[in-house]
Amino acid sequence: MTPISRRGGGRGGVATLICGALAAGGLVAAGVTVLEPGAATASSHREAPLISGTPQYDNTDVYAFVSPDKPDTTTVVANWIPFEEPAGGPNFFTFAEDAQYDIHVDNNGDAQGELVFRYTFKTHVKNGKSFLYNTGPVESLDDPDLNVTQTYDLELLKLKDQHLQSRTKIADDVPVAPSNVGKASMPDYAALRDQAIHPLAGGATTFAGQADDPFFLDLRVFDLLYGGNLSEVGNDTLKGYNVNSVALQLPNHMIQESADQPIVGIWSTTQRKNAQGHFTQVSRLGMPLVNEVVNPIEDKDQFNADAPWNDAQFLENVTNPELPKLIEAIYKIKAPAEPRNDLVDVFLKGVEGLNQPPHVRPSEQLRLNTSIKPTATPKRLGVLDGDNAGFPNGRRLTDDVIDASLQVVEGELLGEKNDLGDAVDTNDKEFEKAFPYVALPTEGSRGPLAKGTTGDADVRNQIGDALQPAGTTSGDDTTLIAASAGAGAAGILLIGGGLMWWRRMRGRAY
Repeated sequence: MTPISRRGGGRGGVATLICGALAAGGLVAAGVTVLEPGAATASSHREAPLISGTPQYDNTDVYAFVSPDKPDTTTVVANWIPFEEPAGGPNFFTFAEDAQYDIHVDNNGDAQGELVFRYTFKTHVKNGKSFLYNTGPVESLDDPDLNVTQTYDLELLKLKDQHLQSRTKIADDVPVAPSNVGKASMPDYAALRDQAIHPLAGGATTFAGQADDPFFLDLRVFDLLYGGNLSEVGNDTLKGYNVNSVALQLPNHMIQESADQPIVGIWSTTQRKNAQGHFTQVSRLGMPLVNEVVNPIEDKDQFNADAPWNDAQFLENVTNPELPKLIEAIYKIKAPAEPRNDLVDVFLKGVEGLNQPPHVRPSEQLRLNTSIKPTATPKRLGVLDGDNAGFPNGRRLTDDVIDASLQVVEGELLGEKNDLGDAVDTNDKEFEKAFPYVALPTEGSRGPLAKGTTGDADVRNQIGDALQPAGTTSGDDTTLIAASAGAGAAGILLIGGGLMWWRRMRGRAY
């Protein structure tokens, strides 16, 4: 919410486009009234009371964009488990086994998913008697030193009016890229992640594993809108945190209704198995920040448990939003007049002439025109800056959705020009140039070395040997102890087939 510089002169295009649609009466007269009574859902970082207590099931963000290096395909990235502290072991970050992680595609604008890509995960433990995630340096996804692993199945469900037409397993027992424990445990993490990229029939590709959280923003907005005096802007709150990502690259023709109707709607959900053995939806996400800053507390859990075709009951949260009133109260920037039908057009229907499907039923989802080719020089404000390949036409990893959304909420499309933003314009890590595009996760061993150490001490092989059954170790145990004590590190001693931990304290071994 601090002033930023404008990016070029192309920003008037979408405003003219939308205002023309408003003037024609297409939104005010017809668009809103299409909504019927019901419920709706969405999710983000710890945005609702119930889901904040179960992070394994918590959608954080969804991205959908035409693949920059393969423009005949669309890439969807869906993330879960917010605020993963990289060093948060020994139980590192796994997908839940009692969940269905779904990516939905609406290809005809009726707010119902015609295609559902469903990920389900299994956890495997090699040595349940060890507390370790890995027992030595990991060089491959099938490395015996990787003690805890996950695999997943991927199914494609085809539906019509929410009735299942077919179910096809398109991937089976695909390995998941592990959490990045640290440099000693995973000296070449990029190679591990490459091994988790899995081709599918028909030109599709899938990936699941840990990644740097690609969302960049200053979350201190919740401290009375950046401290009430803009003293808290400019800090990327999510810097250094990871998420669990699912990425799916799909041929455009596979998800389009037809070549003449290339606009798709995309969202993700999490369904969790309840005590009766039935799956219940607990989280959903399409457009960013909907449930975080649009819905009041009383609506958030309900919003996380329903479906796009029932989005009418929360319409007033969009047409009469709370955020502009708060900005006016704190910063004296006059809130645009209500009802905010401009927000309905952008966030619930898609922009007419850009990414609004014919006969659209307003609902909360990312809408992407798959016929618009990616640009070689993406602009972070997307459509607002004349870049029609970006947000809100889908969402690229580099799109600055905070600044773009804030400027629209403050009336950019109604002639109220502004350059509001949070002063965080890019991610702290560069994104990859090829699938799965997300940046590598921050490793658990980041930060300075211990005082008085050089990083030369190597106990990795000693740990691996110590965890082997009795009689399989090699080398001199006495030497091992002396070397470990001399390095000031934890030592491990194998005696009589049992594992004993010792540590040096006040000159004595314990």
